[in-house]
Amino acid sequence: DSSAGDAMTSPTPTPLALCAAVLVAAFGVLGVPSVAQAEEAPSDAVSWSVSPADESGPDGRTSVEHELDPGESIDDHIVVRNLGSADVVFHLAAADGYYTPAGRFDMLPSDQESVAAGTWITLPDEVSVPAGGAVVVPFTVAVPDNAEPGDHAAGVAASVLSIQKDDAGGTGVGVESRVGIKVMTRVTGEIAPAFAVRNLSADYEMTWNPFRAGSATVSFDVANTGNTRLDAAGELSIAGQTIAFPAEGERRQEILPGESRTFTITVPDVWPLVAVGGDLRITPSSSTLDGDPLAVDASSTSVTVWAMPWPQLGLVAGAALLVLALLWNRIRSRRRMEVLLSTARERGREEALDEARREEAVR
Repeated sequence: DSSAGDAMTSPTPTPLALCAAVLVAAFGVLGVPSVAQAEEAPSDAVSWSVSPADESGPDGRTSVEHELDPGESIDDHIVVRNLGSADVVFHLAAADGYYTPAGRFDMLPSDQESVAAGTWITLPDEVSVPAGGAVVVPFTVAVPDNAEPGDHAAGVAASVLSIQKDDAGGTGVGVESRVGIKVMTRVTGEIAPAFAVRNLSADYEMTWNPFRAGSATVSFDVANTGNTRLDAAGELSIAGQTIAFPAEGERRQEILPGESRTFTITVPDVWPLVAVGGDLRITPSSSTLDGDPLAVDASSTSVTVWAMPWPQLGLVAGAALLVLALLWNRIRSRRRMEVLLSTARERGREEALDEARREEAVR
């Protein structure tokens, strides 16, 4: 599963004086094949991990996936491992899942009510795990009779609450941290992968050096308009270059039904030719839970980057002004020379006449 992986914790402060009933916590799953585990913590802090399991312990999965009919239910397990040196009671919860704009899987915080797949999961409220030990926790996924076909995401997490005080030793702050896994349920029925490209924009960043090319930036949203998750991918062809996304070595961005993801592609070495045309081709993929590909039609969208060659026009204008100045100076010099020659000839004639008059007077 390209989107399953480890989780991270994130503290959210709430003043105890307000007696907050719930505390915001962060939960995420990165796209690497590893067990969900709390971030590195000081030796006196709680550290733990959560991973899918069977009745006896971890079973090698990185996330939980099931294909169920409407009205069907299934039992599954997670294992909560206490990596610290003290016994800990962990709070357990399930919530609706989603992907952040950065493409990271997350679940609704505890102060937001789930309305979808998070409500399909039941599990114990808490589990006590001894220091260095692990406990397998059962949970049940029950699909409602009226559930729509397609993929439905949720998360299951184990959390702890810690109390922190400010430097002045005043009001305490509660911090709830969660670590969990993704639970994906595909409801049987008509599976219809589909997507749309929206909010396409293109900008050009020029350089004032007329002998250097600028760069183009193309941004767009890929919206999942179908009922199954999609892995977004494609390529942008423009200015004689083809740039694929995600780049080689990067994982594809998974998009859940009803969600969209923003992509930004920067193309270097683009010369400003007023209108630079290109083509954006989106080739997403989808599959069954067994890994068999589902047919998804690709799309092609034309892209135009408006790139005015102001530096080059400035260079041409400067060169033209220089040529005009040289021509004007040459014309002025020629006219000045003609005036001087005309004056010299006139003086020569006058001097000749004067000389002739003097000779006539002598006679």
